Amino acid sequence: MDVWVWAVLLLLVGMLLVLLDIFLPSGGIFAFLAVCAIIWAIGMGFSQGSALGLAVLAGAVFGTVIAVVLALRYWPSTSIGKQMLLQIPTSEEVLPENSPRKALEGLVGCVGRAKSPMLPSGIVAIDGAALDAISEGGAIEAGQSVRVIEVRGNRVVVRGIEERSTGPEEDPLAQPIDWDNTDPFPRPPA
Repeated sequence: MDVWVWAVLLLLVGMLLVLLDIFLPSGGIFAFLAVCAIIWAIGMGFSQGSALGLAVLAGAVFGTVIAVVLALRYWPSTSIGKQMLLQIPTSEEVLPENSPRKALEGLVGCVGRAKSPMLPSGIVAIDGAALDAISEGGAIEAGQSVRVIEVRGNRVVVRGIEERSTGPEEDPLAQPIDWDNTDPFPRPPA
């Protein structure tokens, strides 16, 4: 076989050893062998002429960079990459178990009354407790009914509820589809 074939084979072996060093922890043994194989390939290329030596050198530089970039792109999804890299914790793992946020999240969907004008923040009373709240949209007047829609930080986000009187003179079938009736089964008149 020609010397240039051996130089290219040594270069490929060096690239393979670079990949092995990234994927398999060897304490630097694969890295040392990769550097030796690449330097030997460059030396063999220059022994045949400067054109072949420069071609092998360029192949070593670009090939090593491409091999490292591709290997590091897929390395975090390997089993050893998952063990070595930290995973992003979820909010359930970070928040303490007895935090007030858990109690606030239990209020989502509850109805209360605004104790102060909310422009956009203020105080609401829900189940007898006064809470800091933020209105989702526009201003909410004091005394208006509100519904908790979500929790942000240590505040609840509320939306104002329009209060309508439902008397026997109103036809329930004439209401729009998105009509929000807080009591779907009203008590029959006595």
